[in-house]
Amino acid sequence: MEEKQKKTQGRLQVLVAAVRENPVTLAEHMNLSTDAIICNQAQIVGYSEFERKGHTIRVYDFAERGVGLNRNNALMRCDSELCLFTDEDIVYGDDYEERILREFDRNPKADILMFNVTAVESRQTYENVRHKRVRWYNYGRYPTYSMACRVERLRRANIYFSLLYGGGARYSNGEDSLFIHDCLKKGLRIYGVPVIIGHEARREEGEESTWFKGYNEKFFFDRGVLYHDLYGIMAVPFSLRFLLAHRKTMCRELSVPQAFGLMRQGIREGKGLTAPAEKDPE
Repeated sequence: MEEKQKKTQGRLQVLVAAVRENPVTLAEHMNLSTDAIICNQAQIVGYSEFERKGHTIRVYDFAERGVGLNRNNALMRCDSELCLFTDEDIVYGDDYEERILREFDRNPKADILMFNVTAVESRQTYENVRHKRVRWYNYGRYPTYSMACRVERLRRANIYFSLLYGGGARYSNGEDSLFIHDCLKKGLRIYGVPVIIGHEARREEGEESTWFKGYNEKFFFDRGVLYHDLYGIMAVPFSLRFLLAHRKTMCRELSVPQAFGLMRQGIREGKGLTAPAEKDPE
């Protein structure tokens, strides 16, 4: 047992994005049994660390908002071979470290592996039923908490999370899709593997998500801005495809034409954000 711990020590760090959490309680709830970095959006700035199951949990408190900035803070401080991105509501199985290391050893050419994390039914967007390459046509389903990466490959490609998207940022979600988009653009090899490493904890009754407030006007507008960044000139047809595929779930309060109009408004705003700046008159 001691030999096994020594062999795997330091290969994997879990990078946790949290908001005003007690780190010791959070580590217990998540069943963290590897080295980890918890970046906590708090009221004051601070640093602490503690031991759990023979591993070091480092805690950084930042008086800043935005999940992309939070994840970047953790990634910049990561000093392991592999990292696993996660959220505060994910609970890991006892053998998650062994499963992750085994899959990377089996897939030496993989830069990123997408693992199965069982989500509550309303948020389940994907399930890997076989080993497969993640491509441009299927990457949009994966959340950040499914993703384990070779840290050096991310750094060599100079890839970080967008500060415009996600909870606490200007636009409500999409930092995960943009991150994977940038990884594919830089040529990183991504695979989905049919291996479960944990599950999403159900929220208590009345507990709200940090970003999701329903399929309202802001949701569809923000999704339009995101689709511009993801799909460029194909943003409009992909928006319509998205709405038609999810109309029974997402278009109960707003009709498909209303939602489509909001997404097109968002696409126009996205074009404005990326338009070249006007030259100053000489």
